Amino acid sequence: MGNKAYKFRLYPNKEQSAFLAKCFGCSRFVYNHFLRLTIDVYAESKKSLRYKEWAKLLTGLKSEFEWLKEVNSQALQQTLKDLESAFVRFFKKLGGFPNFKKKSNRQSFRVPQHFSIDTRGFLKLPKMTPIKMVIHREILGTPKNVTISKTPSGKYYASIVTEQDLPHAPLNGDKIGLDLGLKEFAITSKGEKFENPRYFQKSLRRLKIRQRRLTRKASCSNNRNKVRLVVAKIHEKVANQRQDYQHKISLKLVSENQRISAESLNIKGMVNNRKLAKQINDVSWGNFLTMLEYKGDIYGCEVHYVDRFFPSSKRCSNCGYIKQDLTLAIREWECPECKSFWDRDINAALNLMLFSESKIPLEEGKSTPDQLVARLGMNRDTGSGQEATGSATLHLWYFTYS
Repeated sequence: MGNKAYKFRLYPNKEQSAFLAKCFGCSRFVYNHFLRLTIDVYAESKKSLRYKEWAKLLTGLKSEFEWLKEVNSQALQQTLKDLESAFVRFFKKLGGFPNFKKKSNRQSFRVPQHFSIDTRGFLKLPKMTPIKMVIHREILGTPKNVTISKTPSGKYYASIVTEQDLPHAPLNGDKIGLDLGLKEFAITSKGEKFENPRYFQKSLRRLKIRQRRLTRKASCSNNRNKVRLVVAKIHEKVANQRQDYQHKISLKLVSENQRISAESLNIKGMVNNRKLAKQINDVSWGNFLTMLEYKGDIYGCEVHYVDRFFPSSKRCSNCGYIKQDLTLAIREWECPECKSFWDRDINAALNLMLFSESKIPLEEGKSTPDQLVARLGMNRDTGSGQEATGSATLHLWYFTYS
């Protein structure tokens, strides 16, 4: 059994849109209120508040602000659970400290039960009339919850999470290394290359023109809001194009392979490079790796991460020689030891695959280039040597996004 989400477009009327706006606002208010309360309480007494304390205080908050009673109470409870999840991720170092929600960003609230979908294609939510929904595919499994969202461009969506049996694809035993880049989006150890479509770069000129017009409009005017919607639609189109492209590639990779080995990239550190920040944000490696992970669970494909200090591009995947003077400008090179000629990206993908096949343990989070070279039985000064365990190298079973 597993969970699968279905996303559909909603078309609410004016009354329904007004009520949804109230639900978004109440959820945002509750989230921000208890986030501020938790910060203040910890600053004064060093005590941490959690969901149990928030749920008790929510009752008193409804008495103080009567308009909170007008929306679904379970949606407000789910907001508190979302806040707790944000804190859990922060303490596990899986995300940053929870941020206050803004009205200008994507708005959403979740309903865990007492919702239904009728045969006409209408979504029934508590305390409001049925909303027209375009169902473009069959919903399988048992619905568990629904998330209503509104994008900055003004579109409404319903994301329905269902519990169902997820059939595993037959395993073929193939294993690949995957190198992510900017020139090509992804390169496999089999030599397959996926181009970088550069959707944001292609829309940049049109986006600059619209944003320039936006800055010249009077604040809070109707004309400014019209241009703002145009800008939001451009961003939304780019995001949809990118997501569609990555969904297709990730599905292809996990359905054709039993194991994928990729490098654990320090994306936050990489975007500090002002010359490459836009390109790195455009390719959205982090989102793509997340797709590989959850689709890998469905299709029975293991996704392994290799320490970013491992010299995958500089190391000859045939003999183990490390070319110290390999710069980013050099796309192809010949190994002086074994005379193998390499495309640097394919060579890196091959090294990542070899790296994941090794059974040599590594102490988590304390690897350096010198330690890695030493464990591989190589001479860092000469850049030559053989691995301690044949052609295989190092295998990491953990994630390092820091």
